[in-house]
Amino acid sequence: MKFLLALLFIIVTAAGSHAQTTNENAILDVLKKQTAAWNRGDLDAFMIGYWQNDSLLFIGKSGITYGYQKTLENYKRGYADTAHMGTFTSTILHMKKMAADSYFIIGKWHLKRSVGDASGHYSLVMRKIKGQWVIVADHSS
Repeated sequence: MKFLLALLFIIVTAAGSHAQTTNENAILDVLKKQTAAWNRGDLDAFMIGYWQNDSLLFIGKSGITYGYQKTLENYKRGYADTAHMGTFTSTILHMKKMAADSYFIIGKWHLKRSVGDASGHYSLVMRKIKGQWVIVADHSS
């Protein structure tokens, strides 16, 4: 009986960690696709990782921006060409499940650019909306 209880515990634990791993892998895939789009100079494809909603929240050096379209416009204004976009790399420092449909992520970013390198840190809130993991809040500095 103890063996069966132990086996059941292992199966339930493994199933729970598999779901978390699946979610984390899906999130990492979104971020990987964003990196590839950035490094191609394709801001429209980069933005696919963001929630296409007026409630998207972006906090950067210029303050708070609300909305997908406004965030895209700010990216296009701030990174008008590939010289300013450079090559993007990112390292995830922390990823924490907050609920079944949301994660909090902290990382650091670096742009290697001919116009001068730039780097900083970010925090993201990602939610699974309509079956897709998207960034609903981004604080990058």
